[in-house]
Amino acid sequence: MSAGESAMADTVFNTARTARTALLVIDMQRDFLDPRGYAAHAGLDVVRLRSVIPPVQALLAAARRCGMWVIFTREGHRPDLSDCPPVKRARSRAAHAEIGTPGPLGRLLVRGEYGHDLLDEMQAGADELVIDKPGYSAFHRTDLHQVLQQAAIETLIVCGVTTEVCVHSTVRAATDLGYHCIVVGDACAASQPELQGPALAMMAVEGGIFGQAMDHAALLARLPEVADTGRMKT
Repeated sequence: MSAGESAMADTVFNTARTARTALLVIDMQRDFLDPRGYAAHAGLDVVRLRSVIPPVQALLAAARRCGMWVIFTREGHRPDLSDCPPVKRARSRAAHAEIGTPGPLGRLLVRGEYGHDLLDEMQAGADELVIDKPGYSAFHRTDLHQVLQQAAIETLIVCGVTTEVCVHSTVRAATDLGYHCIVVGDACAASQPELQGPALAMMAVEGGIFGQAMDHAALLARLPEVADTGRMKT
């Protein structure tokens, strides 16, 4: 880590020390990460997306050891697709992965189907939350904000897929709601490699307008400082 990056990290963790903190794991679902799921049907590089599984697992293990709150999200729609905007369904149709159509893992991006659930190696623990969302942002038409407020959470450590869509949408919404965000860059993957760098760089403008991007090794080295004032298990 360079001197500049170290100084920025110090700023982040000085803020995080005084906050209650949660790890937010975005959309680590079979539909996005299994080669038979929605993302593969839409032509995304699932091998690339799956590359974040080890760093996300490392973050999960560390957060659980620290007693930090862990929250997972799953993108998907009601079986009758009443919460799927026609324009979103049309886009998925154009990508040859129409939401709601049958696939090897069940109907694509439909709640209750096998493909909609989290990966086997990414299942939530008994005391961890799973937020089902119909949109890209984890705050859109969900009770996530209310849940976080009730728990006095102020800082979100964010990882998952995809960097430029659901991660970005969530972090932008979180910033507008007043949360401090730490995005774990190498624990997020973009749908295309050329989008990863710009998606992370956009967060750093204006002194970190949407938060701070760090790699998981740097974060793990500083995690105890965050966890000390994060929500602890009783």
